Formats: sequence, structure tokens, C-alpha cells
Amino acid sequence: MTDFGGMLQQAQAMQAKLGEAQEKLAATVVEGRAGGGLVRISLQGSGALTAVSIDPSLLSDGDVETLQDLIAAAHADAKAKLDAASASLMGQAMGPLAGLMGGGLPGFS
Repeated sequence: MTDFGGMLQQAQAMQAKLGEAQEKLAATVVEGRAGGGLVRISLQGSGALTAVSIDPSLLSDGDVETLQDLIAAAHADAKAKLDAASASLMGQAMGPLAGLMGGGLPGFS
């Protein structure tokens, strides 16, 4: 016979762990870099852009296209780091069940 009470307790514990992981992710800030650190972008766990840093040397020659490319690359780097942090935190929260979710959780990619 299945122990539904035990299953409910496990589900509640997992829900609590997922909530904690979401809180940790919300407090996470990652930095993406491009051009050897000449452009830096910071993203919060929610994906919100919190900071942009551009080395003044990039502004001296008026090469707007390079600057645009570096900003996009720094953002992509930060987004990849944020995705990795999210996957790690959610994987830790899910424990052995993380592999059963097909490698990802809806809404946490």
C-alpha cells in the first residue's frame, strides 16, 4: 500500500527547498564580460540588468558597431552564467528527482 502521507510530506519538503532555491536565485548577481573585461554587464537572478561598465578606451575611436557587439556578448555571457546558477540551485533543491525532469524545469531555464 502506498504511503500518501509520506508522499505529501516529501512533496511539501521539496516545495520548501524549491522556494529557498528561488530566493537564493533572486539574490544572485552575475557578471558577464566581453572584450577582455572592457565591457561588463551585471544581471540579477530575475534577469534584471543592474549595471553596465564600459571602459572609456572603447569610446575614443567612435567604433559604435564594436561597442554594440561587446555589449551583446557581455549580456550573453551574463545570461549563460545566470542560467547555470539557476540550473545548479534548482538541481540541488530537486535532488535525485532533478534527472526525472528531462534536464530542466519549466520556468527555470
